[in-house]
Amino acid sequence: MELTLEQLAEHLQAAQVVSQGAVTTLKAVAALDEATEHDVTFVTADRHLAAAAECRAGAVLVVRARDEISVPQLVVQNVDAALIQCLELFAPPLRPVVAGIHPSAVVADDVTLGQEVSVGPGAVIDHGARIGDRCVLAAGCKIGQNTVLGTHTRLDSNVVVYHNCKIGSNVIIQANTVIGAVGFGYATLDGAHRLFPHNGAVVIEDFVDIGANCCIDRAKFANTIVGKGTKMDNQVQVGHNVVIGKGCLIAGQVGIAGSCTLGDGVVVGGKAALADNITIGAGAVIGAVAGVLGNVPAGQTVVWSPGLEQSQAKRVVGEILRLPKTASRVKQLIKRLDKLEAAENDKG
Repeated sequence: MELTLEQLAEHLQAAQVVSQGAVTTLKAVAALDEATEHDVTFVTADRHLAAAAECRAGAVLVVRARDEISVPQLVVQNVDAALIQCLELFAPPLRPVVAGIHPSAVVADDVTLGQEVSVGPGAVIDHGARIGDRCVLAAGCKIGQNTVLGTHTRLDSNVVVYHNCKIGSNVIIQANTVIGAVGFGYATLDGAHRLFPHNGAVVIEDFVDIGANCCIDRAKFANTIVGKGTKMDNQVQVGHNVVIGKGCLIAGQVGIAGSCTLGDGVVVGGKAALADNITIGAGAVIGAVAGVLGNVPAGQTVVWSPGLEQSQAKRVVGEILRLPKTASRVKQLIKRLDKLEAAENDKG
């Protein structure tokens, strides 16, 4: 799509257009340091103003007009919201998904398919499954027995959803993710590890986004649950019987061990690890690479490994950073002590 500055301003409902030079058509979105006269870019913080002053973009999204910026500006209420709209407007054109079942797909005779469902090449839908209106199952997807998908849900290539699971509406699951595999639950009996049966399932509520190559294990009993509006990055492991609240943000390579409970709005940074059977209170923040071994109160920020409350972690890290200087002073004190002891010995 190509738009003039005025057309884009109308789409974004911009409060003000500051045009200080020739404007050509706008065709894409780019970073400040890469934008050309045909690109839209953006400023979200004052620290970016120096780069914005040097940019050559066709338009800059700002929350208020800036004298430092010489190229046209679109003043919007929220830059992030406007940026999302721009990225949607200027998205690379792709062929639309076509409703229907590909000839190579295998659909059991008792499957219920809603209206305008798209089932891609090599997909398999097993007995008793129910697929809601306008769902998209891309190439190679596998839907297990009695699993239910809501409406407007998209499963990218090679997603596997095991039996008896429930996926809500407006859910996006990216390629190669596995929902409902057996959890890591063993008992050691007579010197051998014996797997507990996992008779529960997985429930993914509405408006959840799940990245590529994630694994969400089914419960031993009841359900593993991912709450409404939660967003999950790539390569996340969610153990059996975990309950994740609404509106959580979980970054890449996070590991959540079995029977953890995360309250609403929890944020978990990349590569963090949560021990089993702990509770993370609503609104808590777990920093990247933190190793959390115990419960975290609501609203608390935990960092470092093992995970410590943020202010405590700062003190601990501060002491660690001072260790080289402390070690040097200790060595000096030892030398002085040795001299004093040598002098005393000489007197004797």
